[in-house]
Amino acid sequence: MIALALPAQDSGEFNPPGIEEMHLPAILPWGAADGFSKQMLLVILSVVIIATFFLLAARKQQLVPGKLQFAGEAAYGFVRNSIAKDIIGGKDFMKYVPLLFSLFFFILVNNIYGAIPLIQLPSFSHVGGAYVLAGIVYLTWIAIGVKKNGLKYFKLATVPTGVPVYILPIVIPIEIISNFLVRPVTHSLRLFATMLAGHLIVMIAGSGIEYLVMQENILLKGTSVLVLVGAIAMYMLEALIMALQAYVFTLLTAIYIEGALHADSH
Repeated sequence: MIALALPAQDSGEFNPPGIEEMHLPAILPWGAADGFSKQMLLVILSVVIIATFFLLAARKQQLVPGKLQFAGEAAYGFVRNSIAKDIIGGKDFMKYVPLLFSLFFFILVNNIYGAIPLIQLPSFSHVGGAYVLAGIVYLTWIAIGVKKNGLKYFKLATVPTGVPVYILPIVIPIEIISNFLVRPVTHSLRLFATMLAGHLIVMIAGSGIEYLVMQENILLKGTSVLVLVGAIAMYMLEALIMALQAYVFTLLTAIYIEGALHADSH
């Protein structure tokens, strides 16, 4: 960020990296409208990584677990107990654990890519993947609500109990927009925007360091150390946010499911 504030020096103007530099050219010229991209490859790889890890962790199923089995059980238990059971409730949560479990680790692995040298590209820095996941969740909790309450669910979701009749013409449109329009958009954009912004900041810091080192002015070269310290701090913060966003996305999914299941009691 210091580099952005500097005037043009000996080697010319500083040109920060743009979004187009994060979304690399297609690896293969087939598989999608723009070809088979690096993001697509990483998404497929994430499925292989997750499936391999948990299959190996569950292979022996010993009473006294080894390190790998313990890690797998702890990971599963975190989603099962801390998200599904705590949010949805002890009566209904088990049937939704597979969905929440898959979402959490799929998002986590694809986010963590951004912290791995050479890869350094979180899959959800491209908005398409975030839209797909949010769309799946959106259709899921609506289907759950309709299955549990029938078409009456839409009334339960948009007409709050205890609200005076004369205020309902104002409240109902707000509830419709909030629950059925804004909710899926914010659910997807929260994941996409944090991954994109964090990764861009790290890229800009890296480009700024390169720019400063190439200057002839010794003071500017020294300033690159400050940018490096800031870049390391941002890198660690971004790694934390990568894990946090996987948790937030899954937590919100559990909240939406719980709301659909118990719409008649809200």
